[in-house]
Amino acid sequence: MYLPNIPLWLLSIAIVLIVLISIEGGFRLGIVIHRRLKSEKESPVSVISSAILGLLAFMLTFTFGIVYSRFETRKELVREEANTIGRVWLRSDFMSEPDHSKTVRLLSGYLDLRLAAARSQNLDQLMKTTSAAGIVQDRLWILAVANARKDMNSDVAALYIESLNELIDLHSKRLAIGADDRLPVLIWMALYTLLLLGMVSIGYLTAITNSNRTVATIILALSFSIVFVLITALDRPLTGLFRVSQQPLTNMKILMSK
Repeated sequence: MYLPNIPLWLLSIAIVLIVLISIEGGFRLGIVIHRRLKSEKESPVSVISSAILGLLAFMLTFTFGIVYSRFETRKELVREEANTIGRVWLRSDFMSEPDHSKTVRLLSGYLDLRLAAARSQNLDQLMKTTSAAGIVQDRLWILAVANARKDMNSDVAALYIESLNELIDLHSKRLAIGADDRLPVLIWMALYTLLLLGMVSIGYLTAITNSNRTVATIILALSFSIVFVLITALDRPLTGLFRVSQQPLTNMKILMSK
């Protein structure tokens, strides 16, 4: 279960509002309680507020580490896929005609589909291109099996099929990491709950210390908005803000066209 894909600009506004409203709510609560309970002291409230903000900082660091690690994994998978396609292409030279020419044409079309998938703007587009790529994989496999049956003891055929297997596996991995693997909703709930409680505690502390609200709260709200939007964008590869470069695949396409 994942959170709905709220537009990032709307999410940034929502986080700013959450921070400002939470601080204001905590401030008003602090005024009411401080009037009734004169014994309420700054020191314990400050400790609690620091603890909540510390937990929030830890969770944000932990979450950023997860989504950035996936971003790096997506980059590595692009390089691996380009290298694997290259191996399939080179090893296809040992196939007899007309299967060799068919294989090269299929690989060229497959590269186009993989590049189109990387440019997808939404999940439907991505599913269409990956489905078409799956059909090409099936055709490549049929050709590979047909050639392997001509000589069941051929080491070259075995190497070719091994490369083709890697190509199919990498396709599944890229789809899983790029479209299916997202932060669980419970992590997002924990982050937003800690944000809410942390901002309420700041407002509350401000009230019981007889301090006034300042413009700095807007700066604080914008800061948290930037961090949350950054994590969200990294968790959504299709948003376009953090798209992985497909240059290795493009280079392979150029090499195959020569």
